[in-house]
Amino acid sequence: MRADGALARVIRSAGERDGPERCDLCAQAVPEEHRHLYAADREELLCACGACAVLFAGDGAGGGRYLLVPGRRVRLAPVDTGPLGVPVGLVFFVPRADGTVTAQGPSPAGAMRWEVEADRWTRMRAACPALATMAPEVEALLVNTVRGMDHHWIVPVDDCFRMVALVRREWRGLAGGGRVWPAVERFFAELTERP
Repeated sequence: MRADGALARVIRSAGERDGPERCDLCAQAVPEEHRHLYAADREELLCACGACAVLFAGDGAGGGRYLLVPGRRVRLAPVDTGPLGVPVGLVFFVPRADGTVTAQGPSPAGAMRWEVEADRWTRMRAACPALATMAPEVEALLVNTVRGMDHHWIVPVDDCFRMVALVRREWRGLAGGGRVWPAVERFFAELTERP
């Protein structure tokens, strides 16, 4: 998934805005907490006001080009992601509609991306059946095993890109400095389950 559109602006600016955030479809100002749509043809997340989220999602006026990013968060028991072959402990996995899976991890420059072997993901889903409930493109398995943490969540992809923006904003020097890891720990501490 590319971090274009609304979330690219979040990642690039890392929290510095010139004015109110706007709906990417109608330019209406949106509140800080707002919905996102996924434009499948461009692999892009878009900010959406309430009206556009309803109008353009699914088979509405968008003609099926946009998927509404769900709001659910589910905390999981620890999942052994080592067999997926991703070399970092702070990462999110996004299943695609075509059956592929991408892994992305935050860095000072934005999100790094890896392709996950399909058979490895299939074995992971068999070991953790909750992963089979994830909506392709718009939900992710978010994992943090850095510095003794052990967080495993199914989250909307916009949560993942908020985390990427946070890492980019707080990173200092070669190893991250003293601000990034406490900020990441706060991010995970503030995640709450929701249906």
